[in-house]
Amino acid sequence: MVLEKYKQKRNFTSTPEPSGDLKLAEEHAKQEKTSKSLFFCVQKHLASHLHYDFRLEHRGVLLSWAVPKGPSLDPKTKRLAMMVEDHPIEYGTFEGVIPEGYGAGIVMLWDQGTWRPESPDVDAALKKGDLKFTLDGFKLKGSWVLVRTGGRYPGSSGSSDARSWLLIKHRDDWAGDVDITEFASKSVKSEGDFEDILAQDRPDVWESNRPAKGGEAGAMLAKIIERAAELKAGKASPASASGRRAAPQTRTTVSTTKKPRARTTTPIKKKAGPKRRTRS
Repeated sequence: MVLEKYKQKRNFTSTPEPSGDLKLAEEHAKQEKTSKSLFFCVQKHLASHLHYDFRLEHRGVLLSWAVPKGPSLDPKTKRLAMMVEDHPIEYGTFEGVIPEGYGAGIVMLWDQGTWRPESPDVDAALKKGDLKFTLDGFKLKGSWVLVRTGGRYPGSSGSSDARSWLLIKHRDDWAGDVDITEFASKSVKSEGDFEDILAQDRPDVWESNRPAKGGEAGAMLAKIIERAAELKAGKASPASASGRRAAPQTRTTVSTTKKPRARTTTPIKKKAGPKRRTRS
């Protein structure tokens, strides 16, 4: 059954996540046969741990992988990507706060756009464990590949695990050594950071019952809750609350019935080295 695992893990009376419209999924699956480009998104998710959810539209749903360290533009860097349950197509524009239960935390729409498979048969490529594709997002562009590892990655037990993949950037004009997760850290939907998203909700709810209480994620969340509370109370601007000047980003939303238009931007260039000083 479509989205069965997704629905089993959530209580839609308490989570703002979309429940998934099966008719919409069927409609998108039919459109996919004639479409040259499909929807993709990346959601930055601060739950028990910070990670990035990478999602590709296929057969009316969003195939999903959790990428702990986020995508890298460096072809030499292979990012672990754990395949998770399919998500509804409506999830592609979701941004907000999951107050409790599975995935409790803050979800940011970090990137979105269109993707095009470089393999003629996506299902065969997925079965083989080697899916090559091209992205046209606001932050991620160019050629990529998802490769199933079967558990063969640093720190694994070596046992076969069909959920374990690697997300790798191919060498092209869009590759580089820029840390895109730091260079462009904010939402493409609201232009805000985690504290801005939480401030729109109820940051006080998490004062005594946080989704992440210890470790790096817990410390990060504690600061975000404090900043969000200040924003909610009108005591600080978004720039001062986050401790840095807010960088402008393009705001966009994606319709669940129309594909986003393709965009053309200049490739990110590598940083130039320091200039030598000359004595006068």
